[in-house]
Amino acid sequence: MGRCSGRCTLLTLCALQLAAALERQVFDFLGFQWAPILANFLHVLVVIIGLFGALQYRPRYLALYAIWMVLWVTWNTFLICFYLEVGGLSKDSDILTFQASVHRSWWREHGPGCHTRSEVLPASRATPGGLAYISVPGCLLEYQYLEIGHSSLQIVLSLTGFIYACYIINLFTDNEDSFDFIGGFDTYTTAYQATHKPSHLQLQPVYMTK
Repeated sequence: MGRCSGRCTLLTLCALQLAAALERQVFDFLGFQWAPILANFLHVLVVIIGLFGALQYRPRYLALYAIWMVLWVTWNTFLICFYLEVGGLSKDSDILTFQASVHRSWWREHGPGCHTRSEVLPASRATPGGLAYISVPGCLLEYQYLEIGHSSLQIVLSLTGFIYACYIINLFTDNEDSFDFIGGFDTYTTAYQATHKPSHLQLQPVYMTK
């Protein structure tokens, strides 16, 4: 696999990552998930930087992209643990909204087959809208599994992008180290001498007879 094919693959991965991140950002906005919204924004920004680095052959940009891929995998692993309630985490907590609202994942009320019912809460418990979702019956797939699916897709794309970014950076490094200054100058000297051969002719006196 050459540098061109690796670069094309990385460009395709970056495009897929942008599409997946923007799709996820839309639904996080609808669910007022402030922590994922901020994380998605940073992810889109770094992926654009990685895209530019792949187009312009900028190893430093690709290194930043590769580092972010590690952090992004860590974040999505946390989200998976959060929705699976691993290690004492609760998917009903407000940590993803910075405890600024009582909103949850948008898929909780709008998943496939879900029919949301609501009731008016007492004044002491009422939300700004005056309604609270109390049950979501008939869902074909629980919302946490949809969120886990999104995070799993992000992890797969990120790991693949990390591998290709490291591969392209390694190619850049090898190309820079492969220039042989001594051999290069020897080749240049040989070529110069071949095109500028010194004259070996000696001037001989000419005798003229009377």
